[in-house]
Amino acid sequence: MATGLLIVFILLTCYLGWLLVRQRRALSLLGREWRELQTEEERVFDFLHGLGEALGGGGSRRDLHRLIVESAARILNAHGGALYLADRSGDFLSPAYISRACSPLIEVPAHIREQAAANPVAMDSYLRLHPVQRGEGAIARAWQEGGVRIYNFSDPELTGLAAQGQQPTSALIGCLAYREKVLGVLAVVNGPMSSTFGSEDLAIFKAIADQSAFALYSESIYAEASEKHRLDSDLATAREIQSILLPHTAPQLVGYDIGSLNIPARHVSGDYFDYIQADDNCWGVAIADVSGKGIPAALITGMCRSVLRGAAPGCLSPADVLRQVNRRLYPDIKEDLFISMLYLCLDPRTSDVTMARAGHDPPLIYRASGREVAPFDPPGIAVGIDSGDVFDRVLSDVTIMLAPGDGILLYTDGVTEALDRHDAEFGLARLTQAVQANAPKGAAATVQNIADELREFAGDTPQHDDITLIFIRKL
Repeated sequence: MATGLLIVFILLTCYLGWLLVRQRRALSLLGREWRELQTEEERVFDFLHGLGEALGGGGSRRDLHRLIVESAARILNAHGGALYLADRSGDFLSPAYISRACSPLIEVPAHIREQAAANPVAMDSYLRLHPVQRGEGAIARAWQEGGVRIYNFSDPELTGLAAQGQQPTSALIGCLAYREKVLGVLAVVNGPMSSTFGSEDLAIFKAIADQSAFALYSESIYAEASEKHRLDSDLATAREIQSILLPHTAPQLVGYDIGSLNIPARHVSGDYFDYIQADDNCWGVAIADVSGKGIPAALITGMCRSVLRGAAPGCLSPADVLRQVNRRLYPDIKEDLFISMLYLCLDPRTSDVTMARAGHDPPLIYRASGREVAPFDPPGIAVGIDSGDVFDRVLSDVTIMLAPGDGILLYTDGVTEALDRHDAEFGLARLTQAVQANAPKGAAATVQNIADELREFAGDTPQHDDITLIFIRKL
């Protein structure tokens, strides 16, 4: 509906502007000149209709570029035309469409002219591939200074170009700009059998340039919207795939109650957690946080999952597992990336929990007897920082014993660094209080209630980091 209304508005605006020009000219025209004006009017309406179809999805971007050039040439009885569009960087103009009959509007090297004498395709290829830099002739001048101008091929900017093409006599060259955004340059050239462009032609060309600029601007907006929609769709697919890779339920272990939750700050997450059966009795629990956000971080989490799942089975030393992970990932991780990880092993036959911490946030240990909570921080550096010598030496296995009712909270820094509207952090103190208040309620209730407190704390403030929580409670 919005696109249709916009097209109607474009056509109506163009028609009213054209009608004003037509009425002024009609007062001084009779007979054959009147019929010529009617023909000209039909050409303008064809042009506007074509723009409407192009903006309405009736053609490709290439079709719109061709329509602008060929319609401008047809309305002005020009021999040919060219459209150059500004690069996104704003450093140069790229040829978007050049009609075959258009004389060169840029300097052509001598060797290209020599090749074109035997093979005209050489000239066409050069013109369609050569970008226009700042200061490069009349096209660059229109791009840099704006406005529309009539040029004779005796003018300094076009001197010598006539000999390279179809012996043109004059050209109309204008900057295409809308809302102070320079989009490109449109040019039409008349041939040896055509009259030199005059002031009336300049007025018509300016109207065509204005409407062409509006059409190109609108097309770029639609293209950006379509690209955003496609990217959103791709990100949604990536998030769906990533959610499949994360465990949906915790393992049912005798003597343990486990709950987990992951909330990505974006479509995809840089956080990772997993449950891996190490042997017939023991289960490994992993949590990790990749530096960075979005797609790059999600790709690293995928690599981490694959490597961890290959290293963990059969190995009951969390430190040895993380050493293998670091050795395999280090060569493939860029210098500005790293992974904080914590991996622990649960054995239902004992009350001992063995863990190793590779630079991850210290877990919080809850003691039911006194409802006390304290961080536990075994030594270790993040995965991907060191090739192995320092990493292997610093990392070690540590064991703690859990009594019935005790628990361990694993979390990523998206929890403690969550912000409210005053830019205050949720912080470790609030997290500690949340664990004290909720741990007796069970693992699932603990992680859900902490997440609810985070949402209430943050309100409508956008969060810039992913949130992952795992609570392991001894029964």
